[in-house]
Amino acid sequence: MTDADIRSLEVWLIEQGLAGTAGDALLHGFCGRCAAAGLPVARGLALIDTLHPIYEGRAYRWRDDGVEEPPVVEYGSSAEGEAAENWQSSTFFRMLERGEAELRMRLGEGETGGYRLLERMRGEGYRDYVALITRFPGGGIGDMDCVYSVFTTRAAAGFPDAALAALRRLMPSLALALKCGALAGIASTLADVYLGHDAGRRVLSGRISRGVADRIGAVLWYSDLRGYTSITDSAPPGEIIPLLNDYAEAVITSVHDAGGDVLKLIGDGTLAVFTGTDRADGCRAALKAEAKLRRRLAVLNERRAGEGRPVTGVYLGLHVGDVLYGNIGSAERLDFTVVGPAVNEVARIASMCRSVDRAVVVSEEFAAATPQPQRRGLVSVGRYALRGVGRAQELFTLDPGGV
Repeated sequence: MTDADIRSLEVWLIEQGLAGTAGDALLHGFCGRCAAAGLPVARGLALIDTLHPIYEGRAYRWRDDGVEEPPVVEYGSSAEGEAAENWQSSTFFRMLERGEAELRMRLGEGETGGYRLLERMRGEGYRDYVALITRFPGGGIGDMDCVYSVFTTRAAAGFPDAALAALRRLMPSLALALKCGALAGIASTLADVYLGHDAGRRVLSGRISRGVADRIGAVLWYSDLRGYTSITDSAPPGEIIPLLNDYAEAVITSVHDAGGDVLKLIGDGTLAVFTGTDRADGCRAALKAEAKLRRRLAVLNERRAGEGRPVTGVYLGLHVGDVLYGNIGSAERLDFTVVGPAVNEVARIASMCRSVDRAVVVSEEFAAATPQPQRRGLVSVGRYALRGVGRAQELFTLDPGGV
């Protein structure tokens, strides 16, 4: 690999970083270009931590022998269980303990350091192994403070000194490009997790000015847990968060599976919307989500009861109406949400579940917009004046015979 080849690769890495190229495509392009320029790399691996509620980070893999394996692996916490054992038996763990930035094992000369992975790679014909840790001096978000990388070769003499020098020179550019893509992924994840799919997309597209809101027609979902106050009074404190997580998982997954978007978690309550040009489709989707939720609750309650843990149900109100969807708050603290009379009404409708002793109550507007045959599954529970709402309206529930 010549100096001109190295400079060309550095330029390519900068371009890819600016473009936000995904990590797997970045490593694939990098290793392929290295090999084409005469650097005898046979396999490449890059790991970078992230900020995600489930995954600790992502590993990107490349190899030149055509053996198929996932190019991207998302790994969980390395602090416990099997993942912790794997991490503590890795070369990177040893390097961090010793404060090393580079580790080389000449596999062709029998150097494996007692690592089973390296012994296996030696048996597969690999002759040199180089692990590098490229740090971000200013730190990063969460645990993302460096890029871990590994390069191996089958060349009989291992990596030439010039090849190692090229890798050392190129790694800062590769790490920076990986970091750019990872930061974009973190921003998308945080917006998605904390704001919701659609709201997160809108915020990342630039809709962050205070007071900027769209008037949209939406099917509104508001649900909360049956008897939550009494459960919190009687259950051990350590049971409350797991209970909320279990039932929130059931609600949120059901809404997402049916095409809805969860906007807000309010204690044990969930506010969600189903948007689109056709309200009939939104009503159909909301009822689909309710059916999915009912099935999930049956499984969840059976499991929790078997574990001797408190169980409950979900009260659900459904409504349709025009709402303002956008940024509301102060210059320092904004919330991307929906507001308007219809939002207040759906919360009041959900609270009527207790009065009529039904798990689901929907407004007359929702019932009128619901297409057949779902419309035939709704039956009236009477006409009610909702607290804080200027007019009385007829409410409906699911036909008990159809449940």
